[in-house]
Amino acid sequence: MEILDFDLAMTTAVFGFFSFVWFGWAQERPPGNRVRWLLGAGSLLGLAVYGGLRALNARSEGVLADDDNLRTFLIVVGIEFVLALLGAIVLRVIGRSEYTSPWICLVVGAHFFPLASLLNQPVLYLVGALLSAWPFLAVRGAHRRDVAIGFATGVGAGICLLFFAAGLAVLLLAW
Repeated sequence: MEILDFDLAMTTAVFGFFSFVWFGWAQERPPGNRVRWLLGAGSLLGLAVYGGLRALNARSEGVLADDDNLRTFLIVVGIEFVLALLGAIVLRVIGRSEYTSPWICLVVGAHFFPLASLLNQPVLYLVGALLSAWPFLAVRGAHRRDVAIGFATGVGAGICLLFFAAGLAVLLLAW
């Protein structure tokens, strides 16, 4: 498997795994029992994409095999985690913890921009833009439809990541 193939497969696996995570977050007061089943199915599908692609590529190397690239990646992800945590703490302290999921979605979306060039995957710019814009739409939609903000954020982020995971998986299979 070429490096590009491995990196694309790992991106697909990561998207699959994190769609599982976001669909889990969307379990916050979903509007009906049927929705809960759909969220569960989306979660399982995302986890299956992750597990399958991770297992297929366990012994390959990609862009992050280079020490400088790995260091840059870890710095970007470290900054992402610190910003997400600090924002969550501030939101908790000021009594607005319901905005934690949109905040984290925004931070996650933003972290894809430096990773797109590092990993040489332009699709990450689009994913980053969608996940950065979604929190604003989710909050507005949650208020209009009287649903939990975590539900609205998780559904949109989960669908976005699952859609891209599925699209990249099809691309890999056709490659």
